[in-house]
Amino acid sequence: MQAAERGLHLLWEALTTPASADTRPPGPESRRRGRRWAYVLVLGLVAVLIPVTSDVLSQEHALPGPVAVSLALTQSGPLLLAVTRPLQAWWIVIVADTVGALLLLFTSPVENSWPWPPAQIIGYLALCLALSLRERRRTLIAVWSVTLVLSLALGFLAPERSDGTNVLMTVLSGIVLLLGGAVRERGDAQRRLAEQETISEAERARRTLLEERARIARELHDVVAHHMSVITVQADSAPYRLSGLPPQAREEFGSIAGTARESLTEMRRLLGVLRSEESHGERAPQPGLDRIGQLAEATVRAGVPTELSVEEGLSGLPQAVQLSVYRIVQEALANVVRHAPGATVRVSVTSGEGSTSGGNGERDGTGRRSGRRAGRSRDSASARLTVLVVNGPAAGSAGPPLETAGTGHGLVGMRERVRLIGGSLETGHLPDGGFRVAARIPLLPAQPTGKDPEPS
Repeated sequence: MQAAERGLHLLWEALTTPASADTRPPGPESRRRGRRWAYVLVLGLVAVLIPVTSDVLSQEHALPGPVAVSLALTQSGPLLLAVTRPLQAWWIVIVADTVGALLLLFTSPVENSWPWPPAQIIGYLALCLALSLRERRRTLIAVWSVTLVLSLALGFLAPERSDGTNVLMTVLSGIVLLLGGAVRERGDAQRRLAEQETISEAERARRTLLEERARIARELHDVVAHHMSVITVQADSAPYRLSGLPPQAREEFGSIAGTARESLTEMRRLLGVLRSEESHGERAPQPGLDRIGQLAEATVRAGVPTELSVEEGLSGLPQAVQLSVYRIVQEALANVVRHAPGATVRVSVTSGEGSTSGGNGERDGTGRRSGRRAGRSRDSASARLTVLVVNGPAAGSAGPPLETAGTGHGLVGMRERVRLIGGSLETGHLPDGGFRVAARIPLLPAQPTGKDPEPS
């Protein structure tokens, strides 16, 4: 008894609770466009069904004219409501169809279709299609169950009048509900998958950005820690190296050394949070401009002709700047190897306001150029370092690219490094099918902007 009551309660809940908005296609514009087309199609169907149903009920089934028109309106008119509220429309139609079947039992000749005339079957199938595209699975099961029970009950009520339309209605409505529900659930699954992929891609981009920032922070620790250690040693040894210091100066040097040690300790604590388990073993010194040649040689060995030009006199640049330049060139060359195998690459690192196309000089065996220009002045506020990596289109004889579509995460890392030292980054495709990466880094300290650039 309790199981029967629970089943009836679930059936009633399924028939009275419309589907939530999350089952509908996203996007207000697409919904409005689809709704307009649905209204046009349903309006055409209703315009045909109402006069046909009214004429059939009055002429063939001998119902009075006003009753026939009323039944036609209540059986076919709610299809317009089904565009937006199919469950409410179904309640009106199922009651009207049942009332009409009972009336026809007393007025219709025996030879006519009963309990469901053909026009009613067509309208009910259209309503089932609207239900299947909007409502949940349990609601569709409940609708078909009610249709089955009513059809069987009417068939048992007057078996001598039933001509099999009750069975036809049950079978066809079940097929429409099943197919329409399958199509809707497949569309919902595809939309959820697309949304999840979008969220996952955004999360991957955000995670990559955070990982790159943590990596930059770890590398900067090594640079800053070196300078802080020098400050500590100089402050500790100043009283012994400089004779005749007053007590106040000795105390000041001691305070500077203590502050530097405390700063080093705090930096090491912060670094412990930033370092992952895999990075605990990092012990190699951070690369600089002197190791860019090794990148060019490795790129040449990978089958990509590389022309390198590094201006002389840049070895005295701050370590943070050298490290950023190295990483930018490294990522740019890696992108060429992955996406444009066999392409010719030009890499130039120059200072001042001069040309960014690379210097003139003699090449060595790897295609590297040794710049012969005199060092430009870097004392003005406009002094800057320009890093340019330009590659041509991929060579067809070098084979297909290792990757045909990139995520842009490498560009995110380049942009973060350039932003860190107050510079700018320009990237883009060239008309001949190549790619260009240009970073401009000021050689004087830049004021932080406090803004994060949008990753590309």
